[in-house]
Amino acid sequence: MMESRLISAFRKTKSIVNQISSNSRLSRSGVCISNEPSSLIHSKTYSSFSFDLIPASQTSIIRSLSNLGFKAFRRHYPNHKGFCRPSFRNLSTAATASTEKKDGLRLLVTAGPRAQKLVGIWLFGSAAWVFSMVVLGGMTRLTRSGLSMTDWKFTGRLPPLTDEDWLVEFEKYKQSPEYKRVNKGMSIDDFKFIYWMEYAHRMWGRALGIMFALPFSYFLRKGYITLQLGLRLSGLFALGAGQGLIGWWMVKSGLEDPASEYAEPRVSPYRLAAHLTSAFVIYSGLFWTALSVVMHEPPAESVAWVKGAAKVKRLALPVSILVGFTAVSGAFVAGNDAGRAFNTFPKMGDTWVPEDIFSMKPLLRNFFENTSTVQLDHRILATTTLAAIGGLWFSTRKLDLHPAIRSLIGSIVGMAALQVTLGVSTLLSYVPVSLGTAHQAGALMLLSLMLLLNHTVRRPSMSLLKTLPPVVKTVT
Repeated sequence: MMESRLISAFRKTKSIVNQISSNSRLSRSGVCISNEPSSLIHSKTYSSFSFDLIPASQTSIIRSLSNLGFKAFRRHYPNHKGFCRPSFRNLSTAATASTEKKDGLRLLVTAGPRAQKLVGIWLFGSAAWVFSMVVLGGMTRLTRSGLSMTDWKFTGRLPPLTDEDWLVEFEKYKQSPEYKRVNKGMSIDDFKFIYWMEYAHRMWGRALGIMFALPFSYFLRKGYITLQLGLRLSGLFALGAGQGLIGWWMVKSGLEDPASEYAEPRVSPYRLAAHLTSAFVIYSGLFWTALSVVMHEPPAESVAWVKGAAKVKRLALPVSILVGFTAVSGAFVAGNDAGRAFNTFPKMGDTWVPEDIFSMKPLLRNFFENTSTVQLDHRILATTTLAAIGGLWFSTRKLDLHPAIRSLIGSIVGMAALQVTLGVSTLLSYVPVSLGTAHQAGALMLLSLMLLLNHTVRRPSMSLLKTLPPVVKTVT
């Protein structure tokens, strides 16, 4: 009985060797010979032959005969490419290269942790500077200081240093429509206040350009910045340079006589909205890039938290867009001075919807130039934004999320409620400088939190995902 089984096993081994030798080339899915002489792996040919059917004492004899057959094949075909060891070595190398290219973490700063820290501090500082520029710009607008300087130079100039210089600047301002229709009889001291406000706003922007350009040049020279980051920052720097031109383009519109003799001189709402929106875009780009430099991966400690973050991301993006639209609509409220009309809430005067919201022709003009329509739009968008953020919190309250994400969503809800409260208070108080400035800063703060949320819930790299456990282990 044992002899017949041995002969059968040897015949099967011999048939396999003959089958392999008859092929000039083996496919990658063919017979795979392990480095261990006592086993065969990944072979469909041997699937019908089981060593479990043979006693252990006989199994070792069969395996020896099998190994002899394959050793004979190696002696006759030493350079055959069908074996798995060289084939799989090439495949694993290619797979590794592909994984590094696809799943490898691409850093924006590759010169080490110290370089990443320095670049991150610089970018966060630049973003904070732009934030302060937006706040200062709001104060300049609310104090009606933006039209005090009637000329503009790209490189800037020294302020008036003598009484004669101040008189020259004051005479220039007296020729402007704003002085003739709004500030006629203004004293030289009052003029100095509004002049210094506008001068500080302009020079603060120029100082930002210098503060950005010098470290940028240094980091480029040191090789800290990758090509991707360099191109992105160059685009933001170009936008910043263009922001000065947009600002003067806006101011110039307010130095022209209004179409009606009863209208107050003010800048074009379209140009003001372009100026403010451009500042928001620059700030958002700097803030997002700074986060990408210092936070390579999102907070993710388990696959369950990553799935929860993905669900939050689907909701956070449209809410962020809504926050941006609401901020832009606020720029048109400022451009039309609409905050000083209908100083009641929740109704607009005695009605919910004013009768003249579509009084301008063509119809589209009402949404950008009609005081009633512009304020109504801003009210609707602000209320919708608050409701959407509340819906974001409600929809994610039962998800399995990282504590940082959950805390951030709570902060966004609180900031949205505060921003609406500031808006209503500003309206009811006839737009005081303090509340108006705080409301504009609040809009940018809310946008910052939404950017942080979107950055925090982005998908981790594949290299990180492969190391995550299914759920977070809790310590009891």
